[in-house]
Amino acid sequence: MSDLKNEVTSVKVTLENVTNRHLKTIAEGHCDLSRKLDEAIKGNVDEEQLLVRVGLLEDDVRLLKEKVNTIA
Repeated sequence: MSDLKNEVTSVKVTLENVTNRHLKTIAEGHCDLSRKLDEAIKGNVDEEQLLVRVGLLEDDVRLLKEKVNTIA
């Protein structure tokens, strides 16, 4: 019975000191990856929005130039 108790204690210590620490490290890395992905996606969305806005502004400028040319 003493051997079994020592073995259970050893398993508990391994779980607390090794496995749980490694799981925590993996979880922290996952959070960092998630944050980086969110930042990358956000940056990409911002860039796409700017490209759309620039395209709209270019069209507006083209239309204004055409109006100016017809008036002048």
